[in-house]
Amino acid sequence: MAVVDVHRFAESITCHAWSPDHSMVAFCPNNNEVHIYKSVQDQWERLHVLEKHDQIVSGIDWSSKSNKIVTVSHDRNSYVWSLEGGEWVPTLVILRLNRAALCVQWGPKASYLFSHIQFPLENKFAVGSGAKTVCICYYEQENNWWVSKLIRKRHESSVTSVAWHPNNILLATTSTDGKCRVFSTFIKGVDVKDPKAGSPAESKFGEQILQLDLSYSWAFGVKWSPSGNTLAYVGHSSMIYFVDDVGPSPLAQSVAFRDLPLRDVLFISEKMVIGVGYDSNPMVFAADDTGIWSFVRYIGEKKAVSSGSSYSSQFSEAFTKFYGQSKATTANDGSESSKSRGGVHDNCINSVVPLSKAGSPKVMRFSTSGQSLIQN
Repeated sequence: MAVVDVHRFAESITCHAWSPDHSMVAFCPNNNEVHIYKSVQDQWERLHVLEKHDQIVSGIDWSSKSNKIVTVSHDRNSYVWSLEGGEWVPTLVILRLNRAALCVQWGPKASYLFSHIQFPLENKFAVGSGAKTVCICYYEQENNWWVSKLIRKRHESSVTSVAWHPNNILLATTSTDGKCRVFSTFIKGVDVKDPKAGSPAESKFGEQILQLDLSYSWAFGVKWSPSGNTLAYVGHSSMIYFVDDVGPSPLAQSVAFRDLPLRDVLFISEKMVIGVGYDSNPMVFAADDTGIWSFVRYIGEKKAVSSGSSYSSQFSEAFTKFYGQSKATTANDGSESSKSRGGVHDNCINSVVPLSKAGSPKVMRFSTSGQSLIQN
């Protein structure tokens, strides 16, 4: 996999999200605004500037079904933006927070709760905050507004990231208390019950399904695999954690690496994960046939570093053939800087976003943003 495009929209980008057809990108240039650019004949043109927040916008997500944008900010507010008559109109969401809102994510576009039956969703979004709470927001048709229910007294510190399970019921969170947790967010009248007796989806709202104490440092960037069978998150101690069989008896793995800590992760398939963070160069992790995860390589590196692992070498060759890159390389030594490995970011990468159809089992392209630019 190689870098396809590099765009410098601002000196620093806090967060970003793509429109459903990927022709537009919304991002925060590290202030209280959200800029929306559109690609026109290989050129990016700024179409809109969303100005409603009073402080830094810390999270953006763009609904692939309804074409709505949700934003959260350190000003403790959230807005849902709808495109009406060529202008983006904000609707305030009452979060009832006394600390900054830090992250946000729309629920999945469709739920496979009933085996092969797909239900159209994106009827909820989750907000993590510095108030040690998570807000689950949903739309009340009768009152024509967005309301929120809070998951309280579960986290011991700020909630740094949230991730929806494909069933639209389970929500994973990470926190600066070093823990990863999974909650039930079932809301009567909004969600559909799972017919499987005793399933986590039948748990009441806010019930904690699982707590993982794998990290002894801040935890960030939690994500589910496309099937929802595997959970991945990262710690500030240069560790990444993989959890299978989420439930009473989870199977957990920890992978340590020499480089700087990660901030965010993305499953591009069931057995491959991209990690981004302070090393300013995306890292590839993969699981072998026995389910053991390991670090494989950096994306865009120019020089191979001996790994001593035959699996890493074999996987790199397969990785190269799959993505059509001209030369296979592997690396797991942190002695080289990210620039010598060919990275295009020159500072911390704080987010990675898929560029694929929602629900697709594989991500063929993705974008990253940080304190320098956006690449995809």
